[in-house]
Amino acid sequence: MRSRSLRWLFGAVLLTGLASRPADAQKIGYADSKYILEKLPAYGTAQQEVNRLSTAWQKEIEAKRAEIDRLNRDYKLSEPLLRDEQKKKRLDEIAKKETEAREFQQKTFGFEGTVFKKRQELMKPVYDQVFAAFEKVAKQKQLAIIFDKSGDVTMLYTNPTHDYTEYVLEELGIKSPEKNQPGRQPAGADDQQVSLPGGENGKEEGGNDFPNQSEEKPTPPGGSRKP
Repeated sequence: MRSRSLRWLFGAVLLTGLASRPADAQKIGYADSKYILEKLPAYGTAQQEVNRLSTAWQKEIEAKRAEIDRLNRDYKLSEPLLRDEQKKKRLDEIAKKETEAREFQQKTFGFEGTVFKKRQELMKPVYDQVFAAFEKVAKQKQLAIIFDKSGDVTMLYTNPTHDYTEYVLEELGIKSPEKNQPGRQPAGADDQQVSLPGGENGKEEGGNDFPNQSEEKPTPPGGSRKP
């Protein structure tokens, strides 16, 4: 459930002295926390442990259900030979096993269950580490705001000039195959427009076009920008 813990941590923005800077001097940037997390060995290790525990608990649930199936089969075979009180005792035993199995499943895999809490426990140190790196890069580069590209904030356009993903990776001790520099995106990532929920190509439901608010592209190397 990367869901809410990760979104809460990176989904908004990191502010570093926003109120103290003139509006026309503010610098902004963004980074991709999903890409960064996938590069961290500690994140992969934590995810593997969560998966291992989830698999073990799932097998335990399956074993409980297999026992219930066995009890039901035994009851059907012996039902003609049982007295009423014996039937009631057997059925009560089966019902109790079924209740225990349901409660264990809910307690383990339900909302804020054992799996959820274990994931939080294992992932929190990793999230804290990445958050600290975000904050440090923002301060070093004098950014007023740094957005998380993979968070809840909808980014209609991303200019690689403002991508600080590699700087965050470098702060975490993960060297890129290529030299970290302003504007370098993760391999395979391009400038992209993102459609808003509810429609295609930036259109909301009802057919209204959503305005394409994009930043001006930088001047191409060796050329001049036309007016």
